Amino acid sequence: MVMNSKQMLSIGFALVIATVTSNAANASEPQQQTAPHFNVVETSIREIQSAILNGNTTCRKVVETYLARIKAYDKSTGLNAITVLNPKALDKADAIDRAVQNGKKLGPLFCAPMLVKDNFDTHDMITSGGSITLKNSLPPDDAFMVRQIRDADAIIIAKTNMAEWAFSARQTVSSSFGTTANAYALDRVPAGSSGGTASGTAANFGVAGLGSDTGNSIRGPSSHLALFGIRSTVGLTSRDGVIPLAFDRDIAGPMARTVADAALIFGVVAAYDPTDPITELGKDRHETDYTKYLDPNGLKGARIGVLRALAGEDSDPDVMALFEQAITDLRAAGATVIDNIQIPNFESHLKAPNFCPRFRYDLRGYMASRGPSAPFSDVNTLLKTGDYDPHAKRALEYFAKSPLDIEPSQWEKPCPGFKDHAGRQAYLADTVATFDANNLDALIYPSWTYPPAHLDKAVEEYKGDNSQLVAPATGLPAVSVPMGFSHGTLPAGLQILGRPYSEGLLIKLSYAYEQATKHRKPPALFPALKAPSH
Repeated sequence: MVMNSKQMLSIGFALVIATVTSNAANASEPQQQTAPHFNVVETSIREIQSAILNGNTTCRKVVETYLARIKAYDKSTGLNAITVLNPKALDKADAIDRAVQNGKKLGPLFCAPMLVKDNFDTHDMITSGGSITLKNSLPPDDAFMVRQIRDADAIIIAKTNMAEWAFSARQTVSSSFGTTANAYALDRVPAGSSGGTASGTAANFGVAGLGSDTGNSIRGPSSHLALFGIRSTVGLTSRDGVIPLAFDRDIAGPMARTVADAALIFGVVAAYDPTDPITELGKDRHETDYTKYLDPNGLKGARIGVLRALAGEDSDPDVMALFEQAITDLRAAGATVIDNIQIPNFESHLKAPNFCPRFRYDLRGYMASRGPSAPFSDVNTLLKTGDYDPHAKRALEYFAKSPLDIEPSQWEKPCPGFKDHAGRQAYLADTVATFDANNLDALIYPSWTYPPAHLDKAVEEYKGDNSQLVAPATGLPAVSVPMGFSHGTLPAGLQILGRPYSEGLLIKLSYAYEQATKHRKPPALFPALKAPSH
């Protein structure tokens, strides 16, 4: 059985929680507590590094402050973004401080305290994938991206909650660590499945984070939490060591409060990886420094098309007002905006059967990498043991119908990979032809056309998720950048879609828009902690 895009949305692989605890939904601002004196709220990687090099703080103090914020806020408010803390975070901070004192060269992410989604393998921290079956399981080694950021001297400060097995685009709830709320409104969802990374980064529990995106899961939570998130071109980044959902669509990458931080991290994690064959597609297409695209005048002369098919009348008026203002702001910043761009055969592409239900097959391969300590080899055993959140049952039953040990392209009804999938390649060709015909640098549309849903109405209010509809099927890169707040306090995101391997240009356009509008602001419930008295 192969799903088309609209069916994928309607079946809702989403996990749904029927109720939410009153302390999460009705939490009031907690009493401020004391912390080390370095203020990390809305601080960037470069600002942290500059403060350390200038002797105004130490890496230990920075990490201690983030840890103090997690302790003070995460559980007491009901946010529940964090799963486990890194017990070696302060040791790494001390090592960085010694290196600074001794004048040793450090990596580009030195002393960047980062959050990592619970589906990235970390040899020293639990990786559960949102499943209770892996709640106490340590992988044998690190995921490729985790190794990349560690080698660049970032500090993984904590792991973050996610939707169970990444099934949910709607919200973030797992059988291993529970429900994550939205940092801007604790009775709202952070979307899924990277909601823990999104809410944790928005609440300043880390300077930035890593998430994964099969259909929505970087850009959707980034939209709901006023972050910048990037889904790269298929093949530009590795998924090695990331628990799969659909390996022909899965992407991993950074989520950050600023475009500059994401660009810095992206230059570290975007690399060829011989352990992930799909990176052969993007071999030699990486750039070592994406921060060179951080041009505040980057919108001047740009040609941007509006994909009105994803910004229709059936949308929230407040969100659409923000989108119309974004168009005005792009023009004011020097871009030529061409309205009502149409992709040929768009409706037929949306209806086409281009989603491959290969989760059971892909997870089998991942579990083999866990070695003899893996609790199962076939995810279908969970349907017998009941080791899952009840809301995951429908998705588990759907994926259970697919073969366990037959490569998807060899199924009775073949399910070819991205580069061999005729329907996806046709969709890609029509989209690129649209760029060419209109001489476009990018296409824009709202990341979501509705605000974040209420936690207890995640099914009824799941509307307007645009992230599923173009980028995953075409393999094109797309980003979500904050475009303001609907209904006063609820974040909304502007999605910018680019040509293959145009990540640098997307960063350039996003940075210029970010600098022109300054939409990002921190959630009010998570202020700076009081400095200790002396």
